[in-house]
Amino acid sequence: MSLAISTFSNKRGGDCLFKALGHPLVVPRLRVLLSDLERTGPVAIYDPHNAATTLAALYATGLIKISDVYVQKIEDLNRTIFGQRTQPVSALSGTRAKTLFVVAYDADSLIHQIQHLLPQGVKCVTLDAARLPDEMLTSRNHYLTSLNFATNFVFFRDADGFHTRLMSANYWHRYGARGVKLWLQLFDEAGHELASWKDLLPDSGAGFTIDSQQVRSRYDTGPFVGQLYIHAVNVRGHDVVKYALDIYGDDTGTLSCTHDANAWPSDLYAGLPAPAPGERVTLWVQNSHPTEIPPNSIGLNRMGSQEVGWLGTGIAPFGSYALDVSTLLPELAWPEQIEIRAGKYMVRPRYEIDTRVNRRIAHVNVERTDLVPDKRLAELGNLVGKGHILPAPLLPTERYETIVLPTPMSTGQLELAIKLLIFDSEGQEIYAQRLGRLPRDHAVALSMNELLGEAGMGLVGACGHVELIYDFNDGSEADGWLHALFRYRDLKSGHAAETSFGSHMFNLPVTFRNEPQSYGGPPPGLSTRLYLRLGVTPLDTICYLIYPASIPWRAHSDTALTLIDSTGIEIAAQNIQIPCGGSRLICISELFNADLRARAGVSGYIQVRDLGCRLFGYHGLTNGQGAFSLDHMFGF
Repeated sequence: MSLAISTFSNKRGGDCLFKALGHPLVVPRLRVLLSDLERTGPVAIYDPHNAATTLAALYATGLIKISDVYVQKIEDLNRTIFGQRTQPVSALSGTRAKTLFVVAYDADSLIHQIQHLLPQGVKCVTLDAARLPDEMLTSRNHYLTSLNFATNFVFFRDADGFHTRLMSANYWHRYGARGVKLWLQLFDEAGHELASWKDLLPDSGAGFTIDSQQVRSRYDTGPFVGQLYIHAVNVRGHDVVKYALDIYGDDTGTLSCTHDANAWPSDLYAGLPAPAPGERVTLWVQNSHPTEIPPNSIGLNRMGSQEVGWLGTGIAPFGSYALDVSTLLPELAWPEQIEIRAGKYMVRPRYEIDTRVNRRIAHVNVERTDLVPDKRLAELGNLVGKGHILPAPLLPTERYETIVLPTPMSTGQLELAIKLLIFDSEGQEIYAQRLGRLPRDHAVALSMNELLGEAGMGLVGACGHVELIYDFNDGSEADGWLHALFRYRDLKSGHAAETSFGSHMFNLPVTFRNEPQSYGGPPPGLSTRLYLRLGVTPLDTICYLIYPASIPWRAHSDTALTLIDSTGIEIAAQNIQIPCGGSRLICISELFNADLRARAGVSGYIQVRDLGCRLFGYHGLTNGQGAFSLDHMFGF
């Protein structure tokens, strides 16, 4: 059963209440507040903004002796909260409670409105008694504003020869933020706090790095596997903490990467691949809340099936659990897919795949429950050209195999009508195939190398990109939420990497349903600003930039790659041009020499900027000996 909390609405955006109630710094304060209420009963509840249900979902409230519950909205009458039938707050004068608990923040004005209704001697308690200190707030006047809770979780490990390195930049600075600081808390696998600290970021677009080896050494934590909680304070422009995350090891063959978690827990996730022969797929179930995940609350099922295997183990608040998916679904095998019943207990989780060659990490995606097919998408025609495009690299085929697995990502997607296109680096279409109507439970993974080989095309020198688009030729429908998993394998070393993403409309001057998306404002998003982290020597950084276009756009991009040092100063730049519909594979060592990269420092990065078109980017690292990583980039 899902947690009774609201996390995200595609109309309203992210919800702040669950973040405010579940902030690790607030948890002990709220537990004290609730413990005090247990001793001061009977207690009347005033719930003006529907916060009581979320509070009860995250904390134990059963021992509070509740006499009556009052609400502000007439629409909320006759509901049951805390086992009590709701009453209008205008009836408050009839309470016999000793204490009134106003389940709200910024509650002074609420109390002032009803002060004359309170019987004499009734004490008022509010959530303000357990709020964050003022120095932790971006806006002190409106507590539940999204900028006060720019938070996220990070899969973080330093154990058994495996390490993690988070890299990002102070992208809030370009929106006018000053004095940005990070509050961080590290949890071990059992959910226990290992360390807590603050980092002040420079007042510039400087990069920053958090390395698990340094954290382990600085705080003497010993080996750990768990999660790092990050809260960015004094931010502007974005309420999401974005980052790239590298997984590296004591041996040079360990190399993988992923990126930030979607910070709003979902009921469902999808796109988890079943293991191929010789593989072990581990789903990291990481509790994002201060309440236990009860046994049999996390489930896995084959995509399209209602037969669910439930995890019989409970997971402590902020704890982590490594779930071998084969223990719940022993018969499943690649390219079958797994749906995760997460119950809003965790932000977008990571999974790892172990083979005899390497261990790689990736993330699943949010499976939406609010989408239905939109017939207008098939009727837009020339207004949007190809419409939604899901682009991904076609790595050089003589060295790498590129595999595409379309992944249903909405409960309303009973079939996927898709067309697959392959383009060379100059934007010329070299292959096209209609995939038909793939059923929800399909297990169709396509090797681009095999398709090109069967078409009689030589694989030597083939490099470009793949696009998945909707195929409306047979009257099929779509919802604009097209996803796929892209898997890459080095044909010599056997090392593999994978990433997944969803479709968007690209480079259109017209807009439809918030497309083409902008990084921080209204559509259309017709420019590019991407973060590209630098690899630590001796690793080289690779970047794959794709110029997708729903309709023909500017003939060439005018793209600047600017090297920025650890203090935020630009120290070098190179310009490239990408044909519309084309792509470029870039090795950063060929653009910026070793001296420049050394000057950039450990937190240096590259900003990919284009004022005339929206590019889609992938980034990774390579050790030059067959180990590599690959994931899509983030924009700001």
